[in-house]
Parts: sequence; C-alpha cells; structure tokens
Amino acid sequence: MGTSFGRGGATTFQQDLQNADCIVIQGSNMAECHPVGFQWVMEAKQRGAAVFHVDPRFTRTSALADAHVPLRAGTDIAFLGGLVNYVLQNELDFRDYVLEYTNAAAIVDERFRDTEDLDGLFSGYDPETGSYDPVSWAYADATAAAAAGHRDMPKDGHAGSASLAASPERAGAGGPAVSAKPHQDRTLQDSRCVYQILKRHYARYTPEMVERVCGIPQEMFRKVAEAVTSSSGRDRTTAWVYSVGWTQHTVGVQYIRTAAILQLLLGNVGRPGGGILALRGHASIQGSTDIPTLFNLLPGYIPMPHAHHDENLDSFVEDDAGATGFWGNMKAYAVSLLKAWWGDAATEDNDFCFGYLPRLSGDHGTYRTVLDQIAGDVKGYFVIGENPAVGSANSRLQRLGLANLEWLVVRDLQMIETATFWNNAPELETGELVTEQIPTEVFFLPAASHTEKDGTFTNTQRLLQWHHKAVEPQGDQRSDLWFYYHLGRRIREKLAGSTDPRDRPVLDLTWEYPTEGEVGEPSAEAVLREINGVGPDSSALSAFTELADDGSTACGCWIYCGCFTDEVNQPARRKPGSEQSWVAPEWAWSWPANRRILYNRASADADGRPWSARKAYVWWDATEERWTGHDVPDFEVTKPPDYEPEPNARAQDALSGTDAFVMQTDGKAWLYVPTGLLDGPLPTHYEPQESPFTNLIYGQQVNPVRHVYRHPANRYHPMPTERGVDVFPYVFTTYRLTEHHTAGGMSRFLPYLSELQPAFFCEVSPELAAQRGLEHGGWATIITARTAVEARVLVTDRMRAVQVQDRTVHQVGIPYHWGPNGLSTGDAGNELLSAALDPNVHIQESKAATCDVLPGRRPRGPDLEELVRDYRARAGITEDTGITTGRVGTEGTASE
Repeated sequence: MGTSFGRGGATTFQQDLQNADCIVIQGSNMAECHPVGFQWVMEAKQRGAAVFHVDPRFTRTSALADAHVPLRAGTDIAFLGGLVNYVLQNELDFRDYVLEYTNAAAIVDERFRDTEDLDGLFSGYDPETGSYDPVSWAYADATAAAAAGHRDMPKDGHAGSASLAASPERAGAGGPAVSAKPHQDRTLQDSRCVYQILKRHYARYTPEMVERVCGIPQEMFRKVAEAVTSSSGRDRTTAWVYSVGWTQHTVGVQYIRTAAILQLLLGNVGRPGGGILALRGHASIQGSTDIPTLFNLLPGYIPMPHAHHDENLDSFVEDDAGATGFWGNMKAYAVSLLKAWWGDAATEDNDFCFGYLPRLSGDHGTYRTVLDQIAGDVKGYFVIGENPAVGSANSRLQRLGLANLEWLVVRDLQMIETATFWNNAPELETGELVTEQIPTEVFFLPAASHTEKDGTFTNTQRLLQWHHKAVEPQGDQRSDLWFYYHLGRRIREKLAGSTDPRDRPVLDLTWEYPTEGEVGEPSAEAVLREINGVGPDSSALSAFTELADDGSTACGCWIYCGCFTDEVNQPARRKPGSEQSWVAPEWAWSWPANRRILYNRASADADGRPWSARKAYVWWDATEERWTGHDVPDFEVTKPPDYEPEPNARAQDALSGTDAFVMQTDGKAWLYVPTGLLDGPLPTHYEPQESPFTNLIYGQQVNPVRHVYRHPANRYHPMPTERGVDVFPYVFTTYRLTEHHTAGGMSRFLPYLSELQPAFFCEVSPELAAQRGLEHGGWATIITARTAVEARVLVTDRMRAVQVQDRTVHQVGIPYHWGPNGLSTGDAGNELLSAALDPNVHIQESKAATCDVLPGRRPRGPDLEELVRDYRARAGITEDTGITTGRVGTEGTASE
C-alpha cells in the first residue's frame, strides 16, 4: 500500500466498515482472527451491504458472508486481476476519480516492456543475478521517488539514464533538470499511458482464465465482479479487507498492489465505506513497523542508509527523499530523529551524528540471519516476543541456527520452545543434535505482560491506544522498556571513560528517563513524549509540519508527532462514543495528525465538493477558505482546490489542489509503480514456490526475483516441469485459531484455552480422507522435503477440492500454534515450510505449499529422517531443485 498510496498503513478504520455498500474479505479469516473488528462487518451487512469471503477454507467468516468464494491457495492475483480486467473491459472505472487522483494518464518510458511482451517478465531482467534493473519502468522524462518500498531505486526515467537496482544513487544526478510530474494524456488514449498499459497487462485475465487458474466457477466470479462494481462510484463504496493470508507469499506485496489498483479504478480510496483495511495480527503489529523492528527501516519509514553510498546526510536525503510531496521534508524528519537520539551531541558540524547510524550491506533479514548463525557468523541473539523454534517457517532451520550460537537471550512470559530447544528439539530425537554438544548459553528473562506495564498499542487502523498498568509484575518479571533502558544504562556505565570512537554512538545517546518504584521502571509517558517531539523551547510539538532541519526540533518518530499535543497524552483519551461523532476523533489518537481515513481529499471532487451527499466526508468550505468535514483533512487545510504550484516549488508546495495523495512525488495514487518495487511495476500472476500446476498465464513459472536459499535443511519441491512433482500432490495452507495466539506462548500454557483447542490437527475434505484412508479423529502424517509432522485428522466439508486445469486439487488446512511445551502440545505446522521470500519485504511464503499425506502417526528418531530422505529421493530433489527461475526453456538462478 505504501507504493500505491504513499503510506503503508491501513487507509481506513474498522468502524468505517459499517458505511460500506460491499465488503470483500480476502486473505483473512476476520470473524475468528479479528472478532472485535468483525462487528463492523456485521453492522454493514445489517445495513444492506453485500459481504464476500474469498478463501481456500470455509470458515466462520464464510458462514457469515453472503457468499464464500473458494480458490486455490496462492492464486489471488489471478482472481483480482480478473476483476481489474472486468472493470477495464466494461469501462466501469470511476473515470473522474481516476483522472484526478491516479497516475492513469502518466506516460511511461518508451523502453518499458511488459509481461505481455516478454512472457511473464518485465524489461530489465538479468537472469544471472535474478534481479531487475528497473530504469525502463520510469515515467518518461520525469523524476519519481517511491513514498514507501525501495526508495533508493533509480528515480530518473529520462532517456539515456542508466542505473542498477542495487544502487541507491539518484540516476542522472548532475544531468539536466527534469520535472517531478510526468507528461500526461488525459484522454487516456496514448499507448504508453498507464491506463492503456494496465488494460493490455490484464487483458488475458478473463473469467475463463480465472476459473482455470483459481478454480472459481465463472458464474461465481461474475457475481463478485457485478457486486463490487455496482457498489462503487459516486454514491457507493466497496471496502477490501486482508491480513497475512495475502502478505505471506513470494508475491505478497503484489497481492496488495492488485487490490489497490482495483480500489483506485473504482474510486474507493480516501472515502467512507471504502479503502483497504490491513488487519494486524495482534495489538501492536502496526507499531512494530512504525517504530520498526525491521532491519531496513528507521522510525517513521525513513530508510536505513546504505554502506559505501550514503556517506553524509545530504546525499542520503537527496537519494531517498524526492523533491516533491511531503517526503520532500525528509531532512527535517531525519534531523529531528537524530536530535531525539543524540541530543546536544548532534550538531550541524557533525552532520547531526548521521555517521552514528548503522549501514545496510545486504540482506539482514531473519532468514539470512539464521543461515549466518549456522555458518558461524552470528555469535549472539536476542529473541523477544517471538518463538522461532516453532513459530517461523522451516522451524528446523531455526533450531539449527540457535544451536550454533555462543549465547541466546530469550525474554517471554513462559518457558517457550526457543528457550528449551537444547533440551527438547526434535533433532535431539533424530540424533542431528546432542544436548551436551550444543555450545549455546541460554539466558531466560521473564517478561511482564501488557497488563503489568504502561504503554501504547498501535493497532490495525494506525490507532495509538494507551494501556495502564493494572497490576505490578511479580518476582523477576520486567517490562520491555525496563529491560532495554537498564541494559543500555549498564552498557554505558561499562563504557564510561572510553576513548574508542566506536563507543561514542552509545555514550552520546540521550538516555535520561525518569524512573519510579523499587525496580526503577522508566516512565513510558516520558518516552511517548520524546517520540512525539519537542521544539526549541522544549515544549511538546503538535504536528509534524513543525519539524525543522536545522536541529531546533527533536522527534523520535515524525509520523507520531502530535500524539502529545498540548502536553496531553492523546492516546489515553477515552471520550465515550455517545459524546462525539461517529468518527470518534477523541478516542485515542491515530497517525498521522489523528486522521482516521487517509487520502480523504479524494472524498471530494476536483472542485472540493463531495462526490455525493451520502458519501460526504471532507470538503472545501469556500466561505471559510479551508477544508472541513467529519475528519482531519489529509491535506493542507488552507490549500484551495484550484491551487497550482510554482514551477520550482518543492515538498508539499509542489502539489496542486487536486493532488490528494500527498506523500507521492506526483501527488497521485499509483496504478503503475514506476519505482519502489523489486519485482515489477504491475502485479503479475506467478505460481507459488511450490505448486502442482504450471503457470497458465505466462511461461514464467514463479516470481523471478523471489528470495530462495540453498541449504541442506531448506530443500524445495520440484517445479511442475521437473521430475518428481507428483510426489507432493496436495496443496496446504497454514492459519490461526481464535483460541490460540501466534506460536502458542500466550495460550498453550493456559488450561481454559488449551481445553478449547487441545491438539494439533489438520483439516481435510471427505474426498481426500477417502483417497488417503484418513479417519476423522485419527492420525495423519504430513510430509514435505523438510520434515514430516503428525496431526489429528478433522474431516470436514469446510475444505473443498477445486477444479484447476481440468483436474481436482485437494487442499489441507494446518494451524500453526503448536510445539512441545505447555499444556496443549503437538508438532509444529511451520516445520513443513521452506524459506522462500517476497523480495520486497522478506516475508516467507507460508500460505501455499505442497505436501503428501499418509494415515497414521509419523516415525520417530532416525526413522523420521529416513522417511524424509526417501521422499526426497523419489522426487529427485537436489540442492538445485526449485532454485531456478522457473522460466520454461531457460536457465538461471534466483537470489540467494
């Protein structure tokens, strides 16, 4: 969503679903996994909205929807692309919206070649490196910088420029100046305009093709298409809802991109009852990307600088910011962050301590880190709020990495499997590991739960909500804030007096926070105020527009600036809904600037008038000369609709009165992404890394730039064109249950939740059960090239076989919450998965893979290894199996 709209967060809020005329839930089992928010779907349905659930499994969400649309796991782009094609071929797009608020009219570089021209590849592909040089994807004669995603990609598309995707340097730097906005053809007839490229790209995604690829009957597809298009336009809006069922694929980013294209064509973004709601898995997943636990981001989605390229702050900003749109102020955001971290030590003379920041030198994601652990290149590891020994894809790979460390720190509520792997890992039973030979020294530190500490959650809808400590933590339990603060304090004490330059970044940190109580708990409210930011007079700032690049302001996360306005903890507000509007602006605080629907300037037409009275949300008040409405305008409040920028204007001043997507350099939502994604400017159907079917749409089988890793413990299944593909004939997908949470550390240790879901199980259809001799309530062994697990069998009509390419494919459902510890124990479903990743965000493909299923319990000890070796031998699996790009008739390797 970041590259499409400008920000990666949900465009709307859960309560606004009640205003939708149609809701499509895809890649999510919202009723079971997000039951509190699902009440608003039910409210919309009571008001007459049509609700569709598109999912391989029939779930409680399906039962409450108007229709369940079963599809083969891993084929969502084909389905969504079919809807895009339906809109374009029948000219059902909301043309006024599309012309004003999207880049449909933009002209693309003449060197660009689409998948239609190259049978599934885009121009710039290098099979030797498995990567794209995206310079030909750019606008013609215009600079564009991605608001999110890989903002360090080439930004200059004028003829003659050349650059590599791996380079963060601005293409064409030092050359002739080019405009920030592309040439346009508002008639949408130019063959190189985005609209026509889009139309050609999706022309083959017909209802017939959707049926053959996804297994969705044509009449069902048309039912959804008609409902979605008839529920969109001036007076009606459709909302899309997704979760990790979309993100956890080798093309996960492009799943979301396809939905963004569809919603933009229909005019559903920035409007009440519309948008795309990205459901987050628990209370602060959104917060963990805003103030990131990600290796390639700084707070507020500022990119991490690169080694050897971003030598100073000015070159870093020039490479990554773009000159127009609100990212044109990135130096102010970055300098304010550096001042928040290093205070008085950060001065203009030392580049505000920019040199203290770590630098990227490659892939530092979790799966690369695990392989580096196995190779002996990582000595220590902190595991906090995770349980990789059973909770990550290819759990065996994770445990092999843990077993090769010098030290491991685990902070959790319970003694989870990551803390006890040395004592009860499955590899001990098979003989791969021996406890006495594992060098890892494990430190387990008991953590405090959210009820035992103050702080904020940033939830699904970008909403910061304050939670108050209810009880004191017991014994040695400590909050995360306590742990990090006191760890930093002790490290600083040990380094005191050091003259080594490498210690200066730690010693110069601002590290003085008020503490309270016997254990010295730091003030969470003081940290929130620091994140909000302060001005020259040390008072709390009220808006990110107050941030300056001269060092006079300090702000720990620019998108959170305003959460402590007027020295008031805004996330702690709890004004009852009966005392305020339906938008409820005084319940907690939403980033940015307490806006509940992003891009809401698009809820009005070019002249600032609501598209319809029924869907009025934000509009221009000519009398007051300002934007007003039900929400905080996501726009400069006094910029009139007819504003035209001066030729050399920068940042937000370069955006016109109709440029509603204020984070983009051209002010438009991107149907086509000219920069920022590593796997193409348009979503394209590729098969999952493991699939029993060839790609019917293109000769290119899989995402050619996906990340795969050669390792003996990470073998892949054969491609459909390779020998042995029939050894793993079934598709499986993983999912979560209402009764358990993530890897089970917060639920499998509780008797009342364990009683509700007492055992690891798999869901199979009656037809598959008959085919494989599986008995309801009995045991099944599920086998992949990684390992085999055993599960209780749940025979149910909820798992439906689908007809694909003239044959039946059976799908197996596998929850992922189990492990050997706790009250409810069992094998871990994640054992079955390989590590194959989306290239943009390094997320694993856990929602579509292949397997075999046998009746009975799995073997034990060395016999388990023998079973897996036998399957590998039958499938002819080698270190190269599944590694090639999958392009029929060609050779090449994917990135490793």
